[in-house]
Amino acid sequence: MEEICKKIVEKLNKNKNTISFMESCTGGYLASEITNIENASNILKVSLVTYSTEYKEQFGVDKNIINKYTVYSIETAKEMSRNVSNFAKSNIGVGVTGQLGNNNNGENRVCYAIYLSDTNKYITKEIVVKKNKRYNMKREVASCIFEDILEAI
Repeated sequence: MEEICKKIVEKLNKNKNTISFMESCTGGYLASEITNIENASNILKVSLVTYSTEYKEQFGVDKNIINKYTVYSIETAKEMSRNVSNFAKSNIGVGVTGQLGNNNNGENRVCYAIYLSDTNKYITKEIVVKKNKRYNMKREVASCIFEDILEAI
């Protein structure tokens, strides 16, 4: 994980770009991994852990989107990514939501969106996480997201 985060931080620094996170089921794991890298303070604007629906809404996620698609949807992740990017005025916003290890019949589904503010475009994915311990699930999700961020930048 350290190598891909290092590449992301270096590339964002080189391009003078910034990133922000609004995480739910990953509980700050993405920001934690990025801040393990030297010079991350130049590129990370803000990281929010909005574990509850209430705080997703407080940071701009449209209640109607949540009601229509559920809090565990691509649509909600898109709202999270765009709103955190707008809030922090960052070039990239990442929103991640889903269910990891809850009473969800073994379906550990995560939705995430990467919002690229310079082009007003999204990268979105829904993944099923195969690991069985919560830490390992977060790590698997982070790995997928970091690969998509690196490819996008």
